[in-house]
Order: sequence, then structure tokens, then C-alpha cells
Amino acid sequence: MNRLSAFNSPLLLGFDHFEQLLDRVAKSANDGYPPYNIERIGVDGLRISLAVAGFTREDLQIAAEDNQLIVRGRQADDEKRVYVHRGIAARQFQRSFVLAEGIKIAGAALDNGLLHIDLVRPEPEVVSRIIDIDAGPPSGNGKTSVSTDLLKG
Repeated sequence: MNRLSAFNSPLLLGFDHFEQLLDRVAKSANDGYPPYNIERIGVDGLRISLAVAGFTREDLQIAAEDNQLIVRGRQADDEKRVYVHRGIAARQFQRSFVLAEGIKIAGAALDNGLLHIDLVRPEPEVVSRIIDIDAGPPSGNGKTSVSTDLLKG
């Protein structure tokens, strides 16, 4: 069964990337494990805190792929232990966060069962340049010509 897409209109060509991004966000929002908080720290910082009790640093992996932060956890099953009752399951997870353009991952720390990932949004640089003005009349028959050197880069 095909799902109805907001980007299905023939007037919205080339928006496939946004549709995929929305699909990722919707998919990650449905999974509730592990629970997490997102808090603002400072003017240009964010911190994501995930509750990963029982996981060690070796059990966790953090990756950045295509403006997406992916946190994976996998606990190895200890074959030496014999459980009379097992209420705490060794489970794996993958939690994804879509990052805005320009967000940088500053670092991560595991503290008392919480994985903290710090993010920073650097201030955008103001780019300005001075354009030289030619002294002579424009070349050609009154039409503006663009130098091939400018088109190359």
C-alpha cells in the first residue's frame, strides 16, 4: 500500500531529501527506548541525555551520518551467569536525531547511567567580498557578458 505524501505534487520536484528526512524523524519518534532529554546549555549549546543504565562505554557507539546523530547500544549476553529470574533483559537499541545544518558534536560522556552528548551551533560567519568595477564600457551589443573564468569557479 502506498502512503500519501505531501511532496507528491508535480510542482514540488526535487524535494525527495526532505521527504526522507521526515520519514526518519517519524520512525525514530515511534521508538521509546532509551528515554532521553534535550536541554539548552548556554547560548549556542544543546545537550542530549539518554538513560542507558547497564550499558558500558564499550557497549555504546555514537556516529554522525548525513546530518543525523545515531546512538547505538548493544549489550553482550554473559553466558557464565545462570539466572533464576531474568527481569532485566540485555537489549540493543538505536536512537537517531536529525541535526540542523551547522550543528557540531562537541563531545560525549557517560555518567551514572546517563549518556550526555553535547552539541554546539557555531555562529555563522559573515561572508563579504568587494566586487571590482571595470572602467570600460560593457563588451558586446549592450548585453552583459560573464567571463568564463567566473563560471569555472
